[in-house]
Amino acid sequence: MNKVVLIGRLTRDPELRYTSSNIPVATFSIAVNRTFANQNGEREADFINIVVWRKQAENCKNYLNQGSQVAIDGRIQTRTYDDQNGQKRYVTEVVADNVQFLDTKAQREQRANSSNEINPYNLSEAEAPQTTNDIPEDPFKDFGEEIKIEENDLPF
Repeated sequence: MNKVVLIGRLTRDPELRYTSSNIPVATFSIAVNRTFANQNGEREADFINIVVWRKQAENCKNYLNQGSQVAIDGRIQTRTYDDQNGQKRYVTEVVADNVQFLDTKAQREQRANSSNEINPYNLSEAEAPQTTNDIPEDPFKDFGEEIKIEENDLPF
């Protein structure tokens, strides 16, 4: 069984792209607090990459931003690809089946209007998650043959 349930806050605004078949896909990462403190008595967080598909992807782009609290229900996916230098890269991410927005509309608007919330996790620059360019322009181009899914094939 491959099942993941997470609650955390977005570390960056969602990025929305479209596949060659015009299917929306959004990516973002969330910070999930650990349930224990480190040796210094501080609580740390894990930064987890999330992938969301179709209408949910568009909703995430339209209604979530950095700092939004979400609950994610999905599965872990790992994949590999060769970068421009021929190096094999590994990517582990959560493919979300369901994204629940946990903030109210007023909280989202307040956060969007707040310009002083640059670092919502109070992390030092060295601790803050860094954006990398490890993912190629189209991370799904080497998945093999295109799979056609009709709306009536979907279980929901």
